[in-house]
Amino acid sequence: MSLSTHVLDAVSGRPAAGIAVRVESRIDGAWQAAGTGVTDADGRVRDLADPAVGVHRLVFDTGSYFAEAGIQGFYPEVTVTFEVVDGSAHHHVPLLVSPFAYSTYRGS
Repeated sequence: MSLSTHVLDAVSGRPAAGIAVRVESRIDGAWQAAGTGVTDADGRVRDLADPAVGVHRLVFDTGSYFAEAGIQGFYPEVTVTFEVVDGSAHHHVPLLVSPFAYSTYRGS
């Protein structure tokens, strides 16, 4: 299984470059670090981790991203928790973000 993400800034209408992203996996009821990355100029982290079947989460440092732009946001971080049931599939988790809202979906 492979994992990637793509972050778009809904305010600017452009990719959100420079957002730190970490992957955590729930193992025996506790969250454990599984990988890290930073979005590139296209807002992507293409090869984030290879989590196994189970529950995982992506944690996006949106607070630092907006603070660097001089914008005070409401969400200092966005956490997206998801479950992998097919260990052989690629999983893509996009994030659309603004200072006061966010949305996500299972991408391809």
